[in-house]
Amino acid sequence: MANPVYLDLTEGELRERAARLFGLASSCRLCPRACGARRDRGETGFCGAPLVPWIASFGAHFGEEDVLVGAGGSGTIFLSGCVLQCLFCQNYGISQLGEGEEIGVEDLARIMIRLQEMGCGNVNLVSPTHQAPQIVAALVQAREEGLHLPLVWNCGGYESVEALRLLEGIVDIYMPDFKYGDSAVAADLAEAPDYVERAQAAVREMHRQVGNLVIEDGAAVRGLLVRHLVLPNGIAGTEAVLRFIADGISPDTYVNVMAQYHPAHRAHQRPGLARRLTPREHEEALVLARRLGLRRAGAH
Repeated sequence: MANPVYLDLTEGELRERAARLFGLASSCRLCPRACGARRDRGETGFCGAPLVPWIASFGAHFGEEDVLVGAGGSGTIFLSGCVLQCLFCQNYGISQLGEGEEIGVEDLARIMIRLQEMGCGNVNLVSPTHQAPQIVAALVQAREEGLHLPLVWNCGGYESVEALRLLEGIVDIYMPDFKYGDSAVAADLAEAPDYVERAQAAVREMHRQVGNLVIEDGAAVRGLLVRHLVLPNGIAGTEAVLRFIADGISPDTYVNVMAQYHPAHRAHQRPGLARRLTPREHEEALVLARRLGLRRAGAH
């Protein structure tokens, strides 16, 4: 199996990337909101995050895509806070209600090493965008202590291209969830009226960096894996999302067309979201993906 790309960087290069990401955090422009919070002075901004690692939980996760799970599970770190405010979020306690614990950078490094010792096949960073500086700072130490697992950037798709460019040569697998195909819907459901244009630019940059997903011996080692959660009543704009991926990225993009939606958090406030997805709705999305020419789309 290929070595993770961050092993090719010098310690000095990694430290410089961390420093530049910390620079983006004050005044904060780590995500497209560019809310300007002075996080170096204790301000937390839209995402609610401090400028130290803020962790909800970690462990071997066997519910991810098969290419990430392998024999030992995906080494998942659930980071608290989020740059989106999706009203149907299934992890809303972590993303929006402040659940989690502030820890030190050295503690986050030890968590990465612990996941490797547990036999996990990767370090899977869930909702990492607003904690990118802390993550890269922890990676410096974890690499010194022998970390050699690929990094998975498991995000909501609402990313700053400026910040993503500082992750080039650090992240092996980008796994954005391309949530919405209509920015009016994103404004209503996630307070992100520019979601579509930002997500499109971000996914293009991710693909430029890592290309299509490469799988060796059944395990993802490098590349782009896009998730799309199908919402009831076509609310997510699935056709627009899948068409962009097929035409604007690559027909060989690995796409997980997900059926896991269920009403959570404040979803019952929207009649169109107040029920589960039906099997027929999911199957129609899969048929659409194939019709649009996405050769690696499915319910992974």
